[in-house]
Order: sequence, then C-alpha cells, then structure tokens
Amino acid sequence: MPTARETAVYTHGHHESVLRSHTWRTAANSAAYLLGSLKPHMRILDVGCGPGTITADLAALVPDGHVTAVDRAPGVLDRARATAAGRGLTNVDFAVADVHALDFPDDTFCVVHAHQVLQHVGDPVQALREMRRVTRPGGFVAVRDSDYAAMTWYPASPGLDDWLDLYRRVARANGGEPDAGRRLRSWASAAGFTDITAGSGTWTFSTPEERAWWSGLWADRTVASAYAELAVSGGHATEEELRAVSEAWREWGERPDGWFAVLHGEVLCRKDA
Repeated sequence: MPTARETAVYTHGHHESVLRSHTWRTAANSAAYLLGSLKPHMRILDVGCGPGTITADLAALVPDGHVTAVDRAPGVLDRARATAAGRGLTNVDFAVADVHALDFPDDTFCVVHAHQVLQHVGDPVQALREMRRVTRPGGFVAVRDSDYAAMTWYPASPGLDDWLDLYRRVARANGGEPDAGRRLRSWASAAGFTDITAGSGTWTFSTPEERAWWSGLWADRTVASAYAELAVSGGHATEEELRAVSEAWREWGERPDGWFAVLHGEVLCRKDA
C-alpha cells in the first residue's frame, strides 16, 4: 500500500454553519456531470462524504449496486449513517479513510466520486492516483471542486473582497488549494489518466431565500467555525476583522439586487481498460 498520508488541515471543520451547506448538497446539484454514467449495478466509493446527502442519492441511483462512503472525520460519519437510515437505504456502508492511502484493493469500484475534496488535501495528485488505483479498468473517477478565485458577486463589496483574500490565505496556510477547480484536469493528467472529460458547473444564489441562506452560513462560519479559529490562531485576521467580514456578508445578503455565483471545475476520468 502507498505510504503517503494526509498532511493538510481541513479548513472548514464541521461546525453547524458548515453542515448547513453540506446537507444542502444533492447528486442533482453537485454531481450532475456524473449521473449519466451510472448504472443500477455499480459499486461506488464516495470519498469525503461528509453528512452523506450526496452519498444517499448515489445509493438510490444504484439499487442493485453498493456505495461505500468514507471520510476522515468519524463524527460526521454518524450524520451520514443517519441520513442513509432515514431514507431506508440498505446498500451503503461507511468507514474512516485517508484518500492518500485508501484501504481497498486495486480495481475494486466501478466509480470513485469526490465532491469538494481535492481542494483540502495535501497532495491532490497522490489522492487521484489512489482513486485511480481502486477503480476497475473501464470505470470512472469523478471529481468536482470549487474555485474561489473565480467566485463572483454583485453588488461590489469591499468586505467580501476581504473575505475572499482571507479565505484563500487561510486555506493555503493549511496545506490546501482553494482555486482547485481550474487545476483538476492538470492534476488528473499528472495522476496517470489519459481519458479525461473536463467541464464546469455553477451554484447561483440570487433569490431572497438563497441570498439569506448563503450569506447567513458564511456570516456564521466566519466567526464561529474551525475556519475562524484557524484564521485567528494563524495570524491571518483578528476577531474584530472577522466580525467585520461577517457583517459584510449579512449586508450583502440583504441587498435586493444581490447575486453570487460559485464556479466548479469537474473532471470525469475513465481508467484505461
């Protein structure tokens, strides 16, 4: 087995404001680029499953197959188990794992999926090599990551400019790459894939309800999450500066003309048969 291990720190943590975002995610809004390749019998590995909402959707889409969901954080796996149980799914199991050194044999899964994972790991190319290793010949590795530098919003807000600059500095200090979306194709090629379909997708928040939800979770995350603690302990911002960024999020959320778009890179990589 490879000996590489995770060295990066997960910037967001699992505060309620983070899980508020993660539990909103579905296969439809976060993995649409993969769904046309799924077959009912497939065996899937869902890497970095978090609270398991995408996992549960994938399990429902492969009723004759199976989904194994893994995450580094044992606590969040309890949420994922509850999500699957609440939907009556019996074709899914869960385990703690490090994507740099997956504890599965070669050629095990038809599909290996990871959503918003590679931006947080210490060696994304090694992670992709491992995902490729455990994929069966002819199977797929499907990866989607946001790209913070490509996020855009209206109206202009100096406070949100400060947020973006601060987040990217904190994420990189933790060993991650916040602008991962644009790098996915390059990383996949470096990991040994030759059959790569690269694309992009967006989340857009523009209705009053969407703006309130998106701005509220970031306002809370900025002052009361692992990200906030890391920003202060790492010397990237003071608590007063974090409060100012949080307030800027709330002010933006109240703007009737507010609009925010999150760009994601997506790659669907077929393993050579």
